Amino acid sequence: MLKKVAIIGAGVSGLASLKCCLEEGLDPICFERSDDIGGLWNFTEQAEEGKASIYHSVFTNSCKEMMCYPDFPFPDDYPNYMHNTKLQEYIKMFAKHFDLLKYIKFKTMVIKVTKCPDFSVTGQWDVITEKDRKEESSVFDAVMVCSGHHVYPNFPAEQFPGIKKFKGSYFHSREYKGPEKFKGKKVLVVGLGNSGSDIAVELSHTASQVYLSSRSGSWVMSRVWDNGYPWDMLYVTRFETFVRNSLPTSISDWLYVKKMNQKFKHENYGLMPLNGTLRKEPVFNDDLPSRIVCGMVLVKPNVKEFTETSVIFQDGTKQENIDCVIFATGYSYAYPFMEDDSIIKCRDNEVTLYKGILPPRLEKPTMAVIGLVQSLGAIIPTSELQARWAIKVFKGSFKLPPVSSMMDDIDEKMGKKLKWFGNSSTLQTDYIVYMDELASAIGVKPNILKLFLTDPRLALEVYFGPCSPYQFRLTGPGKWNGARNAILTQWDRTLKVTRTRVVHGSKTGFPLLNLLTILFFPLLLIAVFLMFN
Repeated sequence: MLKKVAIIGAGVSGLASLKCCLEEGLDPICFERSDDIGGLWNFTEQAEEGKASIYHSVFTNSCKEMMCYPDFPFPDDYPNYMHNTKLQEYIKMFAKHFDLLKYIKFKTMVIKVTKCPDFSVTGQWDVITEKDRKEESSVFDAVMVCSGHHVYPNFPAEQFPGIKKFKGSYFHSREYKGPEKFKGKKVLVVGLGNSGSDIAVELSHTASQVYLSSRSGSWVMSRVWDNGYPWDMLYVTRFETFVRNSLPTSISDWLYVKKMNQKFKHENYGLMPLNGTLRKEPVFNDDLPSRIVCGMVLVKPNVKEFTETSVIFQDGTKQENIDCVIFATGYSYAYPFMEDDSIIKCRDNEVTLYKGILPPRLEKPTMAVIGLVQSLGAIIPTSELQARWAIKVFKGSFKLPPVSSMMDDIDEKMGKKLKWFGNSSTLQTDYIVYMDELASAIGVKPNILKLFLTDPRLALEVYFGPCSPYQFRLTGPGKWNGARNAILTQWDRTLKVTRTRVVHGSKTGFPLLNLLTILFFPLLLIAVFLMFN
């Protein structure tokens, strides 16, 4: 019987995997190369090799009700969007509450993972680790790779002619920690992602001028959505997802672009995406438009080339006397401990995983990659559900389809990604569709129709309200008895931390009527479309 599981990394995905293994009666050991848990959210003053790195001012882009572990809500007094130190506190509370630390080997680096000689029969792995310069080899029945995808910087210097002769300083954004040493300098930030926009905005308060270079533009969203509610609690709902996926493409695209331009017209700020209908992950930044309109951040096109002291952009414009360049050009994912990299990158050197988790061509399905996915949903509930699905596969609780069928499923998903996101190999996916797919396979997807018949109040919250993580602990294996109450009180916790000055006669609770009003417009469009077709 499968029993012993190696978990690589003690970040949010590794901790979720560790807890899920224990729930299923397995014997997990988690290997963490640093001296603490948290992974990406474990801030250090210096970027460390082989470890994710964040800057001091990082805040979450998902609100607390949408990014918690499904059976462990954030404390009531935590802000809706929190500083990285606050999230790290929560992660430590989670680990302590479920007594996970004793299963983690700190300062232990996994240096090699190979199939055992009898893998085709046993599915076992030989895992070699190193601690204090001493190597140790152990055999495991399964391996869960939770090493993240913000570790290895993507720094394509060859795409930026002249950078080697540039006399100013330049570095990847993973090295950035704060704005102090940039006071009075001219700084170019290359890349309009979350990191690039955050860094540009922060530097605009200390640098003499900040230039933000973007190759393809991006939609910029605020954490504060309609009527001041958290964006994801209004946008990431089952009903919204149903409407978006049911509408004709032309209407869905028109509504999407209209919504993205609701706060400000992106074209007027130089931010408009080259293809605005693609559902690429937007940038979350509440301050970028105001820093642009105040002239402290100047948006520029892609870099054509560098000289010793200046930068020339694709439109022919030139900026002189640049002091520093920060490349916020993202990350590539790599698995240096895998002796056979083709296990995960099994086609065209691209990560090819069934359900975004399982290498499809293994003789025995005893390896899972957890957390290698991006969506408008938060990574904590996503990786937790991935771990539950993977462990059910390890235990043989449900039968996988043949390899050919798994590859066909991967190809089908890639086709959809090309349509929706413009890139077939992207890690992006439709959050609720993906979560429901995993949940259905392991019997934990909420039955909406049954809920409307047996618990209408809860059904309204589940279908029209936020698709919060608690929904995936409502029923089935791993059911949490507190899930129903957590769903029914999620708006109370959301408003509690902002209503610190209560106005007499003000209303509290779930803004259902407000939400239904927002959703009425898409329904009207559907009705009009059906009338004329």
